[in-house]
Amino acid sequence: MSDYLVRATAFDGAVRAFAVQSTETVNEAARRQDTWATASAALGRTITISAMMGAMLKGKDQITVKVEGNGPIGAIVADSNANGEVRGYVHNPHVDFDLNDKGKLDVRRAVGTEGFISVVKDLGLRDNFTGQTPIVSGEIGEDFTYYFATSEQVPSAVGAGVLVNPDLSILAAGGFIIQLMPGASDETITLLEERIQQIPPISSMIRSGKTPEEILETILEGGNVNFLDSHPISFSCKCSRERIANAISGLGNEEIQAMIEEDQGASATCHFCNESYEFSVEDLEKLKS
Repeated sequence: MSDYLVRATAFDGAVRAFAVQSTETVNEAARRQDTWATASAALGRTITISAMMGAMLKGKDQITVKVEGNGPIGAIVADSNANGEVRGYVHNPHVDFDLNDKGKLDVRRAVGTEGFISVVKDLGLRDNFTGQTPIVSGEIGEDFTYYFATSEQVPSAVGAGVLVNPDLSILAAGGFIIQLMPGASDETITLLEERIQQIPPISSMIRSGKTPEEILETILEGGNVNFLDSHPISFSCKCSRERIANAISGLGNEEIQAMIEEDQGASATCHFCNESYEFSVEDLEKLKS
C-alpha cells in the first residue's frame, strides 16, 4: 500500500486529527541517507510528523522543522508542503545503540535530552512564522506535543513510530496528531487521554495492517469520526542541476574562475537526497555572466 495521510474531525468538531502511513517515504529517506537503525527511527519520526504538519498548510505554503539536540545524531531537518511532498536528512546518519529498557530503538539517546525544536512556516508572506521550543524528552513525538502546546497554543497529542528490519530497510512507519479545538469538554479530554494511553504503538498498528483511517477510529472511538480528505505522501526533493547551476552563477565570476583554476571543475551534493551534480570547466565557463 502506498503511503498516504488522512484528515478528520470528531466529537462535533471539538477535535481535529491527522494520521499517516509513511513506510515507503521513510524507507526512501533512510536509503538515501544511509542511516543506521536508531538514526532511521529518529529521522523517520521527524519526517512523519513533518508530513502531517504539512497537511495543516494550504496552497504553496511549506514548513521546515529542525530537531537539534545534544546527542550524537546531531541536527535532524525535514521539510514538507500541503501536497504531501516531504524530505529530510540527519547530520550523522551512522548512529545506532542497543535497544532501550523498553525493547525499543533508543531514539532519546541518539537525539539527546537538551536542545531545541524549530519550526519555520513559509506562508507566502513577507516574513516567515518561526517557533522554537526546548526538547523535553528526545523521543520526538513528545517534543512536538510540547511544541504545539507551547508555541502554537494548541493542546495536542503527537505520536510517531518506525520499525527497522535487520537489513536496515523500514518495516513500518506512521504517526498521528490529535488536537483539541476551543470548547472541547473535560469529558472528551479525559476520554482521549485514556485512549491514547491504551493504544498499541503506532508502528505496531501500521505493521499489523491498520490503515490511517482505522488508526484514527481506534483513537477517537465514540467520537463520530468525520473524515475530511486524504492524499498521498512521498519523499520528494527540490534539488536539480538547474538550481545548483543558478547557485554557482550567483557566486560571481571571480569565485567561478577560482573553481576553474584550483579545482578544474565543481561538484555539489544535496543534503536531502544525496544526489551529486558535477560541473566541468566548460560548464563553469558558461555560468559566468
